[in-house]
Amino acid sequence: MKLFRSESSPAPGPASEPSPVSRLEAALFLSREPTPPRTLARLANLKDAAEVKRLVQDLNQRYSQTKSAFCVVEVADGFQLRTHPEFAAWLFRLQEVPVEVRLTRTAMETLAIVAYQQPIIRTAVERIRGAASGDILRQLMDQNLVEIVGRLEEPGRPILYGTTKRFLQVFGLTDLSALPKSGTDTPAPEEAGSENAAEPAKDPPGGETAVSSP
Repeated sequence: MKLFRSESSPAPGPASEPSPVSRLEAALFLSREPTPPRTLARLANLKDAAEVKRLVQDLNQRYSQTKSAFCVVEVADGFQLRTHPEFAAWLFRLQEVPVEVRLTRTAMETLAIVAYQQPIIRTAVERIRGAASGDILRQLMDQNLVEIVGRLEEPGRPILYGTTKRFLQVFGLTDLSALPKSGTDTPAPEEAGSENAAEPAKDPPGGETAVSSP
């Protein structure tokens, strides 16, 4: 993003120093990804992360009072300036607005298993689902929702999968502790079955879920 200053604009100095909340707003505006509070404090020349969090509350209060289209949300271990959800349908008609993430029921099921059981190996996912999941995991990786996070220390050293920072952004989560309680028990990676192939599950026609990507 380019910044412009006219010839008549005053040079930065004590007399023209913007307020702390204005500096924070500018830093949020320039950040395309959720930014940790400590980083925002450094960018906006603020005291610490605690001041950032206090000013975010002030900023959101100002937005609410003026019925602004914007809000600051805490997501993926940081803060991000976003538009309110009710503007989504209108914004999708504009250029360069991110498209929805479309997931089949099978992909959502696989993603949920990875999210709740990570780090997890493929055979553990397949044992829980009762179906082959290699292709689905690759699709989720292509969409930057799942990534390789390591290898299990056992013969063959199978790959461990986990969710990405974009997963948190797409689903509006501050971190993994914000996931809804599962209420069901699923086997841990080391309890996975053998490498025996399972039949892939079929999705019903039209069985897709659209998730808005920020």
